[in-house]
Amino acid sequence: MKNRAFNVFYERYQRRLEKKILSSEIPHHIAVIMDGNRRFAGQLGRTRSFGHAIGAEVTEKVIEWCHEIGVKQLTLYAFSTENFQRSEEEVDGLFNLINLKFLKLYSDPRTHEKQMQVRVIGDRSKLPDFLNESIDKIEKSTEHYKKFHLNVAIAYGGRQDIIQAVRDIACCVSSGKLSLEEVDENLISEHLYPAPGVSVPNVDLIIRTGGDERVSNFLPWQANGSECATYFCAPFWPEFRKIDLLRSIRVYQARKAEKRQEHSYRVSRIINFLRIRKYGENTKLLESCSQ
Repeated sequence: MKNRAFNVFYERYQRRLEKKILSSEIPHHIAVIMDGNRRFAGQLGRTRSFGHAIGAEVTEKVIEWCHEIGVKQLTLYAFSTENFQRSEEEVDGLFNLINLKFLKLYSDPRTHEKQMQVRVIGDRSKLPDFLNESIDKIEKSTEHYKKFHLNVAIAYGGRQDIIQAVRDIACCVSSGKLSLEEVDENLISEHLYPAPGVSVPNVDLIIRTGGDERVSNFLPWQANGSECATYFCAPFWPEFRKIDLLRSIRVYQARKAEKRQEHSYRVSRIINFLRIRKYGENTKLLESCSQ
């Protein structure tokens, strides 16, 4: 009886929260650090592969939720360059799981109904051939879709991303395709993963599950350049719920409102300063006349 009452309360709260966030600005690009699969499995006395499998099911739900509420870009941190330090068994299991999910996306009619473009960012030279084949398959079948973008970071590191962009630009300069004068922030942004001209855009909101409050070398250029909001939450990734996603968006919207208020305050102070310089003691008189 208690569980039923709690579920009813939870569903009502979720509907109210969703209605509230839909009445304001939805972040264009959300990036997620899906942390806690192994710790979740450990708490249950299960294998790490079990935790990764349950986490992959949650990932599918999050893609649906983001599409439903109007997010246009979703970037998922599936496998970092540091993850290669894990055991060979776990790395192979992760690559097999990721491969199965790409094949499922390829054959799932919802992928095409959503017109979802799937792209992989990271150093694909480090991935096994069978996974690269599946990536090619899903990328080519969705490359013309523009309504929703799913970016999956595999063998990805943020510093590595910037280094490869700088190297690519250096090659273009040395070959005469670019001049040094053309190198600026926008050009570097354009040469980040996945390829020149089609790079991942700036991030509005980063979500990290599992309780750690750090971004782990994830999209540093795209995140810092846009001064994105961050949302750290305690649930492990397999425990992540739609209400957690809605709460993260509420944090983003509150931050946007604070920045707008701060901007208005600064503009008001500048205007008052200019008035004082121009009219001196008559400023108060002018203000009273305008009211």
